[in-house]
Amino acid sequence: MRVLVVEDSLSMRSFVRSALESEPQLEEVEVVEAGSGFDALRLLPRGPYDLVITDINMPDINGLELLQFMRKNERHRATPVLLISTQKSEKDMERGFKLGATGYLAKPFSPEALCQEVVKQLEAAKVAQGKDGG
Repeated sequence: MRVLVVEDSLSMRSFVRSALESEPQLEEVEVVEAGSGFDALRLLPRGPYDLVITDINMPDINGLELLQFMRKNERHRATPVLLISTQKSEKDMERGFKLGATGYLAKPFSPEALCQEVVKQLEAAKVAQGKDGG
């Protein structure tokens, strides 16, 4: 399984990678990092990814714009997207879900909370794929 982590902060990308790689339930997961929304657009065609974790607030292409692109693209339309953000407002969360996000975590979050959410997202994706005959 592959997870694409899109985050402009190197320390936050490292934190997410470290949390995922140290979680026994996620030992099969390969983490791919993108330092910006633009990098993510370059990496998406090299998928498929089983989950995309993206920050909302990034300089070039933000997480919501990346999410919009993915939902308009046939190849990435069904990929689960977990939004992470320091924006704890209901408005941002609602906007993300309306655009097709499958999860939302407000920063700061613990490694346990992150891993729990990632496991949940990956399990839900497996179930959804099974329903499609996969």
